[in-house]
Amino acid sequence: MGIYDRKMKTVVAYILAGGRSSRMGRDKALLQLAGKPLIARAVELAHEVTGNVKIVGEPEKLAAYAAVVADVYRDRGPLGGIHAALRESEAELNLILAVDLPYIPARFLEYLLTRAESSNAAVTVPFLAGYFQPLCAVYSKQFLSPAERALAEGRNKIDQLFGEVMLCAISEKDMAASGFNSSIFRNLNTPEDWEQAVHDFAQDSD
Repeated sequence: MGIYDRKMKTVVAYILAGGRSSRMGRDKALLQLAGKPLIARAVELAHEVTGNVKIVGEPEKLAAYAAVVADVYRDRGPLGGIHAALRESEAELNLILAVDLPYIPARFLEYLLTRAESSNAAVTVPFLAGYFQPLCAVYSKQFLSPAERALAEGRNKIDQLFGEVMLCAISEKDMAASGFNSSIFRNLNTPEDWEQAVHDFAQDSD
């Protein structure tokens, strides 16, 4: 199961890779970073903490990397992806990870799962500078009903649902005490973000 063997609860990791990538201008999941597609990097990262890794996205594009779950509510953004994951999952803990977060270290995912396991919350999510990070978070099946209801009503905002469930918000102070900072949440939305990541990862490989 990788370096992090959950003793108490079952874990499935879901990589969200179904976005339109409109600002990037091309499919982010298949962009090569240091010789490897972002989707492959994300799957490998998740495998460090669980042996059960799946992708939420388009099967015809992504099936070579892991089992793929398709959205039930199409074109509804990340909430639609989280809903599809929880609807399919039978696990107690569901690690949700966006495909475009290449700076996240496996050690942080371990930390996140440990906090989720001890909290018994419906959602365990980082909270930094006044904002949640819902695309690097752990969700229990308890979040499925609020997500289903919101999507059926035409609502897509993830954090607006957090007031309806038991939440474990991980503060910047908590993260810092464990050796993490906000820079790990840098995502790749634009060509400029991409160019910076290419530069950063080229330096890491030197």
